[in-house]
Amino acid sequence: MSDRAAATSPVSRERSREIKRLSVILAARQARLLSRVDLAEMTGLPAATVTALVRELIAEGYLIERGPGTPTTGRPREMLEFNPRAELVAAVSLEPPRISCEIADSEGALIAHRTARFGGDVVETVCDFVLDLVGENLPSLRGVAIAVPGVSTNGAVRLAPSVGLVEAWPIGESVQQRLKVPVVVDNDVNLMAAGECVAGAGADVANLLLIHVADGIGAGLVLDGKVRRGASGAAGEVGFLPVDAAPVRSYSGVGEFEARWSVNAIAERLVALNPGRRPESPVRELIELAATSKPAREYLDEVLDAWARLILSCVCVIDPGLVLLSGAAAELDDAALEQIQSLLAAKTPAPTEVRRATLGDQAVLHGAISYALSAAVPLPSLP
Repeated sequence: MSDRAAATSPVSRERSREIKRLSVILAARQARLLSRVDLAEMTGLPAATVTALVRELIAEGYLIERGPGTPTTGRPREMLEFNPRAELVAAVSLEPPRISCEIADSEGALIAHRTARFGGDVVETVCDFVLDLVGENLPSLRGVAIAVPGVSTNGAVRLAPSVGLVEAWPIGESVQQRLKVPVVVDNDVNLMAAGECVAGAGADVANLLLIHVADGIGAGLVLDGKVRRGASGAAGEVGFLPVDAAPVRSYSGVGEFEARWSVNAIAERLVALNPGRRPESPVRELIELAATSKPAREYLDEVLDAWARLILSCVCVIDPGLVLLSGAAAELDDAALEQIQSLLAAKTPAPTEVRRATLGDQAVLHGAISYALSAAVPLPSLP
């Protein structure tokens, strides 16, 4: 019995020390400015333990000594400030033909940003991009979040034809093995919804549905303040809703609904209505053309009706209360937005407000930073 206890005690002591260290870091991050006495009270650790851990965390750059604080009673206490730059996160967005990356500190403050042309192996591209951007601050990197235009389940990505992934591929695990930090992978529209909740049009609500219209059509669902992904990570793949009575199963990664009502489909129809160059902003140009062309007006009505039916299908099931239109759908003018609102109001079983998303291309990166911060300091695993 004693031999066994002696053999396991070093592991137990190390794990106990790691838990105590993390509790001090978490308390300091929460309070931002506090004394050693405050740390002892918040963590429940003995003063001697706190003193030793504080000394270590100051040497590592986690804590900064700020001198005596303002006394309330008695002797002023030496204050410590948590250094948000001691913990950095990377937010990566794959938006073919582009890749974007941001490095932020633990308060979400942006430190570095870069966008470049995407190409080649996904894992190699992501790792090289993060390593290059974080540079000499690599020891401070604590987490990475990757946004992909496809379905993600436990870090494996599928149904992402724009990045060459239709069958599942463990991007998250591969990146984590190389960078040696926690990696979170999720659908880009889920991250847009999270981003709008953090800093955009959904910051005042706990429930919303975000519809994103681009080359594909997807939805992000937030209920009770949490992004919901479903049993296999495919919640929100509304682009695969059938448009005909007898849908045909497709393995191309493109759904029936998005094939007919996405930006690409609208652009093709717009060229047919108004021969010439392919429009750069099909929805905006369709609205402009509809002001003078009856066929364009009729087609615009078809688009708005299709999008309204899509929203209605979702609203009847989840009752989000708020719907945000993102991507090309955010280009709708006030009249078109009101038309969708009216179509919904006539049929929805519960009040549903429709707004434009406000963060644009930054929504994904805001959401990714939020994800990465959540994964930045995981609790120690069991031995």
